[in-house]
Amino acid sequence: MLDLSFETPKPKVIAGAKHDWELVIGMEVHAQVASKAKLFSGASTKFGAEPNSNVAFVDAAMPGMLPVINEFCVEQAVRTGLGLKAEINLVSAFDRKNYFYPDLPQGYQISQLYHPIVGEGEVIVDMEPGIARRVRIERIHIEQDAGKSIHDMDPTMSFVDLNRTGVALMEIVSRPDIRGPEEAAAYVVKLRQILRYLGTCDGNMQNGNLRADVNVSVCRPGQYEKYQETQDFSHLGTRCEIKNMNSMRFIQMAIDFEARRQIAILENGGSVDQETRLYDPDKNETRSMRSKEEAHDYRYFPCPDLMPLEIEQSWVDEIAASLPELPDEKKARFVTEFGLSEYDADVLTADTANAGYFEEVVSTCGDGKLAANWVINELFGRLKKEDHDITQSPVSPAQLAGIISLIKNGDISGKIAKDLFEIVYTEGGDPAQIVEDRGMKQVTDTGAIETAVDEIIAANPAQVEKAKQNPKLAGWFVGQVMKATGGKANPAAVNQIVTAKLGL
Repeated sequence: MLDLSFETPKPKVIAGAKHDWELVIGMEVHAQVASKAKLFSGASTKFGAEPNSNVAFVDAAMPGMLPVINEFCVEQAVRTGLGLKAEINLVSAFDRKNYFYPDLPQGYQISQLYHPIVGEGEVIVDMEPGIARRVRIERIHIEQDAGKSIHDMDPTMSFVDLNRTGVALMEIVSRPDIRGPEEAAAYVVKLRQILRYLGTCDGNMQNGNLRADVNVSVCRPGQYEKYQETQDFSHLGTRCEIKNMNSMRFIQMAIDFEARRQIAILENGGSVDQETRLYDPDKNETRSMRSKEEAHDYRYFPCPDLMPLEIEQSWVDEIAASLPELPDEKKARFVTEFGLSEYDADVLTADTANAGYFEEVVSTCGDGKLAANWVINELFGRLKKEDHDITQSPVSPAQLAGIISLIKNGDISGKIAKDLFEIVYTEGGDPAQIVEDRGMKQVTDTGAIETAVDEIIAANPAQVEKAKQNPKLAGWFVGQVMKATGGKANPAAVNQIVTAKLGL
């Protein structure tokens, strides 16, 4: 694979009233495992079902009900770890995390604290071509989700929907390697992209299938470097956790507000309390939710209902062999194989469907650069304008490849191609047949082009003299010929004939 080298971006610096401050950010991303059944029961995970309709006895914590591990969820966690170049732990174990919420029927959450299934990995976060942040993954553990409390259906009562209870989550915990709001959002975007490529999480943030807890602290310049040398967290500021963020824009706004809040406290001689906070997008502020709990506050202990989870290396190897080509590898291949810029390759690999569409076009037309130009500028541009994605494109890969092939073969000009694209986009049809039926084929007969050039030169003697004094004005004649031929003349042939006729 081509090594696309990169420089590390500079940390975000915020000017306080007295000092400059730097941001330090760590992320805990909760990704719902793409599975038809829950982590410890066979209940459905389908979104949008009637409240409390996807609930098995074990999800509702009925007496005597015991959890049974869903092997596919374990496989998905392993697949995710491999996709993040992480260590897979062949032995892991489940723990009980004890706390009370009305939508947690058991009174505890089955999670993994001491022995997670996935160890250290990494995510390369692209900020711009040649600039990227390497974010270390500390661990990934699997756990069950809680239900949902609903407070806005009745003025005096709250309701509980247990459909999400027991749904498998992967908690992906990063090191405090992120140094700015934009990087934090870009990290979530990149992680979501990888999960979607792997097929382990659909990344739907609107439905809550991917949500992030953001740990924010501030420190003086130079302190972070001391932390890197010693791994001593005392060099960093006290962190506050912003819970359940499900919007890239809100993540950035919340981090910026929280950082400035902490800076104001510190510069006024106060100290930041470690706590969990919520972000209010309407007021653009964070507010205290509860003091930050530590592991001992949850009274963790090994889950007595589940044996340690032991997996075979051969099984891990089988999963590794089935991994798809991931975004960074695909991007590097697009650059080397098709000669694309890093920017174009990044756009095309942002989503698996986009990349697949592009590759289908290239496989038919055989021109990577021309295909990238048409897919990105014409097709993506039009789809974005109409708020559609590639799955809703009325132009199939074969149709777009047909348009590109007509350009390559000299059958149509770039201008005609845009008119043809509009016809195919709105009406459908075979591009080659449309060109034939509507007389859109490019004029390549040099005799016919020469006749048009001669007529325009003869009718504009003054312009001829100007062009001879300033050869750049020859473009005027080219434009007139294209207009006279309805845009059907081959532009290259027109340029050549005009130049020759004017003696330039």
